[in-house]
Amino acid sequence: MNILKLNATRATPVLRQQLRSLSSTAAWAQKFRQEADTFGDLQVPADRYWGAQTQRSLQNFDIGGPTERMPEPLIKAFGVLKRAAAQVNMTYGLDAKVGDAIVKAADEVIEGKLLDHFPLVVWQTGSGTQTNMNVNEVISNRAIELLGGELGSKKPVHPNDHVNMSQSSNDTFPTAMHVATAIEINQRLIPAVTLLRDAIQAKSEEFKDIIKIGRTHLQDATPLTLGQEFSGYTQQLTYGLERVQGTLPRLYNLAQGGTAVGTGLNTREGFDVKVADAISSITKLPFKTAPNKFEALAAHDAIVEAHGALNVLAVSLMKIANDIRFLGSGPRCGLGELNLPENEPGSSIMPGKVNPTQCEAMTMVCSQVMGNNTTVSVAGSNGHFELNVFKPVMVKNTIQSIRLLSDACVSFTKNCVVGIEANEKKINAIMNESLMLVTALNPYIGYDNAAKCAKKAHKEGTTLKEAAISLGLLNDEQFKEWVRPELMLGPTKAK
Repeated sequence: MNILKLNATRATPVLRQQLRSLSSTAAWAQKFRQEADTFGDLQVPADRYWGAQTQRSLQNFDIGGPTERMPEPLIKAFGVLKRAAAQVNMTYGLDAKVGDAIVKAADEVIEGKLLDHFPLVVWQTGSGTQTNMNVNEVISNRAIELLGGELGSKKPVHPNDHVNMSQSSNDTFPTAMHVATAIEINQRLIPAVTLLRDAIQAKSEEFKDIIKIGRTHLQDATPLTLGQEFSGYTQQLTYGLERVQGTLPRLYNLAQGGTAVGTGLNTREGFDVKVADAISSITKLPFKTAPNKFEALAAHDAIVEAHGALNVLAVSLMKIANDIRFLGSGPRCGLGELNLPENEPGSSIMPGKVNPTQCEAMTMVCSQVMGNNTTVSVAGSNGHFELNVFKPVMVKNTIQSIRLLSDACVSFTKNCVVGIEANEKKINAIMNESLMLVTALNPYIGYDNAAKCAKKAHKEGTTLKEAAISLGLLNDEQFKEWVRPELMLGPTKAK
């Protein structure tokens, strides 16, 4: 509609009339039904399951457009929660016919069949109330439809009285946050990072006998094997997995049952435990009720902690990706110790150029995750009194970070790591030119004399051996015996 109006201002009179006619036709083609909330009546698109509160939120929070909608995993987690709540509420007197319809509609949310009916953006109330009501309205209307009723009638399934029974947005949203985050970590992140870790471990084994020069401060250092270098990356990712997994026990604690401020007003005794058990049964993850609902509503330290682990993982992946692209720089004028897979043309002007694009994608992902961590930290620190009202942005950034890191790890493994090859010719050439092999002479001629050899060789452009012999510090046979890179890869064996 807005595009038609915009174009009409730039058109000829005849074309403007045609555009106005087209605009009018498009408007009449859209059918609406009338729904109501406590503020009054609203027109809702007839083919949508959402209701008046969702429609009002669409009008009040036109921020960012479709790309800023609530994350899909959060919506599905809400489906899990509403299903669990209906199951438990039926044991407390909710009509079985209504409860079963809610369960069926919630299952469709979990399966992703109704995603088009969740249009709300992250940038809304900080408690996520509008999204909770969006879920309530969609499930209500879909349940009504399943029972043969009229959409928008709130009969026989009411969005508040039935779908939201014994619940508040203040405890449903943080519950959905935890459920979504824990599911994404278990089903997406851990497998992806494990895949990358194992691929790098395989390269470490493959490269275990290739001796190369080490580098510290970006300067030559003593030798190590390429396998040893890659083993450091393996360990980083192993620790990263442990850190992420270590956050899960706090994520498994659910706020559900705290209702508005943590007291559990309008629930039944045992509701919180039963809902957590039901969610655990649905997801096959060990969720349990939070031991303190006041903390669960007012603070989201578990999300901050989880994203902190994601941030450390991003730091590790940044280091690994940068090392690999620097070691693969070239092909002729860089380090060139690694040959990276050539996946696509690298330049629109330089024919034949190929770039380390997987490394670049990974490092961009890492920078995004680090930025997300700042947002999550700021948002988490702003819980005031009985409620943190930065919930939507916290879960948005956390879910995005998990997805980006997961996808990047899979892409980096498949399109880069498994195809890395060692350029042994270049590795040997660089190692044999290094002045830091002189370190092997320390036990024989002393640190000061060894330094003289290195400085003389560097200044005069000669080899270490030539410099050492010219200084009269050793002979040819001694140099060959003492300076052996293969003996410089670990501590001297005890006699």
